[in-house]
Amino acid sequence: MPAGADKDVRRWETCGQAWIGVLRHVWAAGEAGMEDTGPIIEGPPVLFEVTSLSWEDPILHEHGDRARLVRRAQERTRRNVRGRYWPRLHDLQGNDQIRWVVELLRARPWTTSAWISLTIPGEPAEGLPCLTALSFRIRGYRLIMTAMFRSQNVHRGYLTYIPLREVQVQVADELGLPAGPLRVFVDVPHVHVADAERVASVLAAMPEPNAA
Repeated sequence: MPAGADKDVRRWETCGQAWIGVLRHVWAAGEAGMEDTGPIIEGPPVLFEVTSLSWEDPILHEHGDRARLVRRAQERTRRNVRGRYWPRLHDLQGNDQIRWVVELLRARPWTTSAWISLTIPGEPAEGLPCLTALSFRIRGYRLIMTAMFRSQNVHRGYLTYIPLREVQVQVADELGLPAGPLRVFVDVPHVHVADAERVASVLAAMPEPNAA
């Protein structure tokens, strides 16, 4: 990487390493906070990239929620399971935003305008998704995707990152390109105080830094 380029982007090879790294980020720099669901430990904003994401990640299987991992992996094999964000990606007020991105990038592969929002102006705060936007761009003959979260409980963040990778691969396949790293920005990364003991146990079991 050239000197000074993307110096604020943290990079990890696997989803499991990213999960541990972001947990450690919140644990080390977090402060007491409050969310609608209760007290949290709130960390500073974080921007990171992950190269490889899989439901078979060994760190996730060892220290993550195995039951949820198995259930999510099984769901993805069923064609009728669309995922929680499917309506906002493919039918937001009648617009298939993913189809729009593919057509735009085919016509203008250099563009920086392949950016879609998952929010609706004026919608109730209770219905506002944590994932607010996706950005797609072609650089170095690869499709780069950035996911923007207004807030995220990073204790279970991996359950969102892997499906997002599937969205990125879907668009890349439509364009006949390989998928580059998945980039993620979380404005308010946090863990619930109720999960603090479990988070501490995971970090104690993975004492070495996982950043690449």
